[in-house]
Amino acid sequence: MKNDHFIITRRNKGNQKALELLEKAKAVGQLLIKFPYVRGIGISGSLSKNFADENSDIDLFIITKKNRLWIARTLMHLFKKLTFLVNKQHYYCMNYYIDEEQLEIVEKNIYTAIEVVTLIPLQGDGAFASFYSANAWTKDYLPNKVMRISSAKPSKRHILKSCVEFLCNNAVGSWIEKRLMKITAKRWNKKTQLRKLNSRGTIMGMAADQHFAKPDPKNFQIKLIEKYQSKLVPLLAIHEIKVG
Repeated sequence: MKNDHFIITRRNKGNQKALELLEKAKAVGQLLIKFPYVRGIGISGSLSKNFADENSDIDLFIITKKNRLWIARTLMHLFKKLTFLVNKQHYYCMNYYIDEEQLEIVEKNIYTAIEVVTLIPLQGDGAFASFYSANAWTKDYLPNKVMRISSAKPSKRHILKSCVEFLCNNAVGSWIEKRLMKITAKRWNKKTQLRKLNSRGTIMGMAADQHFAKPDPKNFQIKLIEKYQSKLVPLLAIHEIKVG
């Protein structure tokens, strides 16, 4: 809390910019839901909090079919490489994937609770209904927050998507899935060891598993929660003194 009028001006501009990006995000969601094994698309990051600036990306949260996350992710990221040719890569920041086998977010804290409840589902109402059901623990942190399942459109059948899934729903597809996971995890581990930085100046890291692919929580969550606690404790102490 600061007595700074600039914060109000910045927030108003950020809200207006967010409205513009949200329209683009809807179009992105309509495209990405057509990729094989993708079951849900949602907006995360600052845009899901109704704020954006000139440097903001469209951060996306992806739900995939059980045991086919890595095929879906690889196809989507191959497509993203093409977006660099037209300078549209910041519209396709697909940085958090989970599959229908493991919808519950393992890290349970105030940061992840806020990220879960502020997601804006775009596509796949059924997938997000299951996701929110699996993450009912967020009520322990934010009991008055209502999930926005109604903003997601139901999944539709797409011929090319169905054909690719049919071809990969076998032992060969399972082998490809595991192989892609190992290759990607190895590549990201190397980036972390070399301490390569992303566009935000943070060391690149990814937590990879059969059922999820997400930014390494150790790189950001811990610092943010520590900062939150350092500000919260003095406020609670002042409150206790006044009540006492």
